[in-house]
Amino acid sequence: MAEWLYEAGIGENRAALVDGGRIVEMLVERDDAATPRVGAICRAKLTRKADGSGRGLVMLDDGSQAQLRPVPSGLTEGASLMVEVIREALREGVETKPPRVRAATSDTATEGPDLRARLAASGLPVRTPGAGPDLLETHGWSEALEEAASGIVATPQILLRIALTPAMTLIDVDGAGAPADVALAGARASGEAIRRFGIAGSIGIDLPTVADKAGRQAAAAALDEVLPQPFERTAVNGFGFLQIVRRRARASLIETLQADPVLAAALALLRRAERTPGHGGLTLLANPAVTARLEARPDWIDTLARALGASVGLRSDQALAISAGHASRAQN
Repeated sequence: MAEWLYEAGIGENRAALVDGGRIVEMLVERDDAATPRVGAICRAKLTRKADGSGRGLVMLDDGSQAQLRPVPSGLTEGASLMVEVIREALREGVETKPPRVRAATSDTATEGPDLRARLAASGLPVRTPGAGPDLLETHGWSEALEEAASGIVATPQILLRIALTPAMTLIDVDGAGAPADVALAGARASGEAIRRFGIAGSIGIDLPTVADKAGRQAAAAALDEVLPQPFERTAVNGFGFLQIVRRRARASLIETLQADPVLAAALALLRRAERTPGHGGLTLLANPAVTARLEARPDWIDTLARALGASVGLRSDQALAISAGHASRAQN
């Protein structure tokens, strides 16, 4: 039976939905996220009435802006209202799209549900592993993180290249074998990756060109089998292209990791450090950019030291790749 594995970590909380021995969904929630979460009820003030797209702008209590749609009729600029967050802020390249909100019926400001609450609301069992085997790692957590960070998913039969663009997330499918077979396997692997990494919004999948309609329909059906509703999609066209639209409430794991690779590497290193065997002091060796990020968060290092009951030191090595940091403990 499928179950969530939940882990409260240093700097971020993590969850993996495991089904049949495989991770089928991955979620992370950073503890320093500045954006209000989906479901939050916030006080706001209208700063711009609806433009041609029907969106207005509001200023939230913390001084940040959000897009309001629809704008309630009769609301004038400067008026106060309560709003509900329906999409969190999203990074797109060097820019950040503000949260999207709608008018709320409640007069009470509340925070949106955190990751643990969202898991509880899913109706599936939630387990918090304690001491013992690293269950996330046993099911391939680090390998899946590397796939999300690189945008490359490889199996013996196919290769997916997942690329972020301002308009949509694109998945290019390559592989060896008959085009119909590659399209079938590629559509299935694409659907699994979309679910695993929480990819949403507009998604384009470029499959090999399949001449016959039955082969194209089989590829689309393979995707439907592994990607849960709700979503909308087109048929696979004669050039092998398929478009999917999923409701986008927050950043995908790929967007989260690729928006700040140094932070992602630092948090992954802290997770490995928490599980490094030994009894003596711990040393984290990493690229200078990663050690600089850790030095900027002494609270993370202090939390790690308390958890281990040992001192924690940082060392830099310019020759190491961003993701190649490692932890070691003195054996004393």
